[in-house]
Amino acid sequence: MKKLFSTFDIKNCHLKNRIVMPGLASFLIENDGSYSEKTIEHYRLRAAGGPAMIIMEAHGVAPEGIVSKHQARIYDDRFIKDLSRVAAVIKKEGSVPAIQIHHAGRQVPFRVINRKPFAPSVLPCPAIKGEVDPLDIRGIKKIIRQFGDAAERAVKAGFELIEVHGAHGYLINQFLSGFSNIREDEYGRDTAGRTRFAAEIIREIRHRIGTDFPLSFKISAQEFVPGGLTTEESIEILKQLVKNGIDVVQVSAGNDATPEWICQPMFMKPACLADSAAKIKSALDIPVMVVGRINDPFIAEEIINEGMADLVCMGRGLLADPELPEKARAERFEDIRICIACNTCMQSIFRKGRIECLVNPSLGREKEMAILPSGHPRKVMIIGGGPGGLSAARVAAMRGHNVSLYEKNSSLGGQLLIASVASYKNEMNRLINFLINQVKKYNIDCHLNENVTIETVKRNNPDVVVVATGSIPSIPEVSGSDLPIVLTANDILNGRQRDIKKVVIIGGGATGCEVALDLAEKGSDITIVEQLPRIAIQMEAITRKMIKKSLIKNNVRIITGYRLSRVFKDGALIEDKDKNEIFLKADQVIIAVGNKPYNDLSEQIRASGIVTYCIGDCVEVRSAKDAIYEGAKAGIEI
Repeated sequence: MKKLFSTFDIKNCHLKNRIVMPGLASFLIENDGSYSEKTIEHYRLRAAGGPAMIIMEAHGVAPEGIVSKHQARIYDDRFIKDLSRVAAVIKKEGSVPAIQIHHAGRQVPFRVINRKPFAPSVLPCPAIKGEVDPLDIRGIKKIIRQFGDAAERAVKAGFELIEVHGAHGYLINQFLSGFSNIREDEYGRDTAGRTRFAAEIIREIRHRIGTDFPLSFKISAQEFVPGGLTTEESIEILKQLVKNGIDVVQVSAGNDATPEWICQPMFMKPACLADSAAKIKSALDIPVMVVGRINDPFIAEEIINEGMADLVCMGRGLLADPELPEKARAERFEDIRICIACNTCMQSIFRKGRIECLVNPSLGREKEMAILPSGHPRKVMIIGGGPGGLSAARVAAMRGHNVSLYEKNSSLGGQLLIASVASYKNEMNRLINFLINQVKKYNIDCHLNENVTIETVKRNNPDVVVVATGSIPSIPEVSGSDLPIVLTANDILNGRQRDIKKVVIIGGGATGCEVALDLAEKGSDITIVEQLPRIAIQMEAITRKMIKKSLIKNNVRIITGYRLSRVFKDGALIEDKDKNEIFLKADQVIIAVGNKPYNDLSEQIRASGIVTYCIGDCVEVRSAKDAIYEGAKAGIEI
């Protein structure tokens, strides 16, 4: 870790190491744009964890440029007070406070601003759709001034670096890219024309903040769309922006049509943008930051050692574990809670309006989930060594309780072990290893191959029992479901049988799709049958897009609107709502229609007078995120 933790200087902005937290939407901003105590604590914890610099999330420079009521803002002097508070907290904890300024352009929903969003051209956002309002010259000049005003407020608030958000399909990126800019005036036509808007913003900001203040520019170096930016064109753009006053560039990728390159799922390799950053670094004479699936200090160190970038941005990695830099510096690698790129954080923002993390249950609720020593240590028995039970055991032990953990199988991990089998989900093993290492670290008394009964509980005489017995597969009640041709998804993922020629998978949810892809990649002929109109509807949107693309690539046949009617020794009969039937010949019929809770102990334990918590799938079948959160919450409440 020698180079990763060496000092670095960006135009007199002294950094104690090479780790930067990039701007990431926290969704902890109030509707009026103010910060709550949750916001302050969120950034304080990240700064205290040891990164050299915290770049605060994108702050809107104009009322018409925010993507959500929960977006941070900097378009009025009234926001300076809160900005000053968070900048001071970041600095006090030892990190350089930086801020990203931003205008979303055509990505602004009508419902947020009650008018058509601004755009460089008549082309609407491919994700939001709807009409846009192409900017005239007067409108362009106004937004340039608004960026300058925002930069002045950032300086007044105490930030020590400003980053202009020119990436991810937002307004500046919209001007830069031929994918979104079809103007025929001086702000379009060719690379030089499309760069003019960004260059004038940089000049305006530089005029306002002086020559010595550090200024960064974030660019989507590649957009992966027809007519979009490539690394080569981005280099030409950046050369012009350097002449106009930027001191450092952050290399990202993607736009509103390719979000998988903005927040890369586990399908993509770690440090997937490092090659692009290296090309830019070799072409420019300014420092380069790189972002993109850098979740591991060893990967970050390799990027620095190989000279691919000067600084590494760890975004989701610091959401998963705010202490990652300090743990890496102290070589406590087994204690790092690695981000697994599941994109739960993105899914929770879009579906719930708040940020959550599968591996870190305290994200967004740092104060209420603080792990504090217990004033009354208890004897705690945990039944079930899956994600919920392991999470409960870890937190309870950290608080000083005497914890014993019982698991009926020969290894810990529960459903996480099954979830990690598919090739693209091997990252899940890092979560399993973290939780198991925590069991060892806190000397939790662990009992494997133990099928707990009420007599086992009474013999141990605990003060508290946490029931985390999980779930078991559901099997449709149809004729032939007990034939040898039928297996569950768990059977396949547990390795019972993997080399199958022709397979019908009943259930096109997340598990069914994952099993289908895993077997298809191994050469099986796969058909998915889903009763609903679409497959993978519960999956996070970016991951769903990627897995559907991979299923098509691997020639997986998908039949929707049908359910299983009957199983024969050589295949499955399926039917739609109108009783139209199709027979699908198969060597194996795999059932992946979900699980049902498995909990035959909790009532007996409660009846014996012992305080009992039930968590995770044994209550209601949900996700690993829910189990880990409920386990941590139980550990805090005990």
